[in-house]
Amino acid sequence: MAENLLRPTLDLPVPGARLRPWCAADATVLAEQANDRGVWQNLRDVFPHPYSLGDAEWYINFVSDVHSRDVHLAFEVDGEAAGSISIMFKSDVHYRSAEIGYWLGRRYWGRGIGTAAVQVLSDYVFRHFDICRLYATVFAHNAASARVLEKAGYELEGCLRKSMTKDGETFDGLLYALVV
Repeated sequence: MAENLLRPTLDLPVPGARLRPWCAADATVLAEQANDRGVWQNLRDVFPHPYSLGDAEWYINFVSDVHSRDVHLAFEVDGEAAGSISIMFKSDVHYRSAEIGYWLGRRYWGRGIGTAAVQVLSDYVFRHFDICRLYATVFAHNAASARVLEKAGYELEGCLRKSMTKDGETFDGLLYALVV
């Protein structure tokens, strides 16, 4: 895969918002946006809390690796990094599937930015890669993320009972997919 396809800049249909590659200068604002328990509660445990400047620097280095075969982009709102969205391509018999994951800083919630980003990046992936299925699993109690996916055209495929454990509690996961 050509690196430029993995690191696009994509305009969103929300004033002042776009997706773009991460850069080292984003570390301070990333640490600020990510160090929010409300964000952490709906993400995988690999996402640390508290979230430090060192965590942000590590993450930006990780997602900027030229050998990465996945798409990792920053939400940018009014010139500032505001969250992260990624496409993780699968392999073996799942090579035409990819998982989408995202989070947005609290001060940007409720503005349609997440939905716009999921729609734009999903369309981009289907146009540029040999993918026929994008999917995401969200905590069943995360109604806002479920709405983002539904508004972006993803369909609920099922409830994965007691499939996710976070902060000592086990929850159902909702599996959403967009298939072309």
